[in-house]
Amino acid sequence: MEPNTLQQAILYFASPDNCREYLVAHRWPDGVTCPRCGSKKVLFQAKYNRWQCGSKHALRQFTSKTGTIFEDSPLGLDKWLLAMWQVVNCKNGVSSHEIGRACGVTQKTGWFMDHRIRCALGMSPTDKLSGHVEADETFIGGKARNMHVSKRQRRITGTGGKDKTAVMGILERGGEVRTVVIPNRKKSALQAEVKKHVEAGAALYTDALLSYEGLAGDYAHQVVDHAVQYVNGKVHTNGLENFWSLLKRGINGTYVSVEPFHLFRYLDEQSFRYNNRKLTDGERFSIAVDGIVGKRLTFDQLTGNAEWKM
Repeated sequence: MEPNTLQQAILYFASPDNCREYLVAHRWPDGVTCPRCGSKKVLFQAKYNRWQCGSKHALRQFTSKTGTIFEDSPLGLDKWLLAMWQVVNCKNGVSSHEIGRACGVTQKTGWFMDHRIRCALGMSPTDKLSGHVEADETFIGGKARNMHVSKRQRRITGTGGKDKTAVMGILERGGEVRTVVIPNRKKSALQAEVKKHVEAGAALYTDALLSYEGLAGDYAHQVVDHAVQYVNGKVHTNGLENFWSLLKRGINGTYVSVEPFHLFRYLDEQSFRYNNRKLTDGERFSIAVDGIVGKRLTFDQLTGNAEWKM
């Protein structure tokens, strides 16, 4: 029986056999195949907890970690799956210090684990959003009032988010949210994202930012001016405002400091939890495990010492 609570998950994944069987069931529901050649002619070697492919090619042996975010990690699956359970089910996120304490690893290792798990949560969008859609943007960055005066003078050199990172969100009411880091709030950047993710003819709701002007030709575009009111019937962006509050609660309260070049992974993490908010913890975890294959993030890639490759 698959776990549905944290306590059940700790007990269930304490067994290496359960960890392996859980991953096999999600990764190879029709039977184990070689991740390098696709052959079904494989033999499980129980003594070494791995399989060997019957076809002749390089690197014939493989484990359930091979070709996943867990590949080449010396940590056991019990630690990995426990960490993943926490990341996908804790509403405000889990810091690397918490992962380190819970799994008995260093903070640095916990930080690397966190980012590899976030890599699995980044899903490629499929169909465009439709129906009633909200679009909004926000800024992510340190608060001036929390900075030492010398740091504030060095970092805060303007207003309106000049020294912060711009993020855009697009939400289908009753459906999913999509987020992206954008270079600025100019018309070219915002409207390109809207056209990429929203189906033509959809009802589009935004604030009164001038960058959204010109979308009425493709969408039923309506605007709410926040200087006057926040809601005008169905015209509002309160769904995205709620999402931004969840995102910033996690960043400001749990992670404290996020570098701009890592921000897209934190967006993926929060978007995953939000889009699967109606599921149970066990169901949400199951979907996350389905996304571990074919995604590799090395430490050099994470720290900017190597090119990013999916």
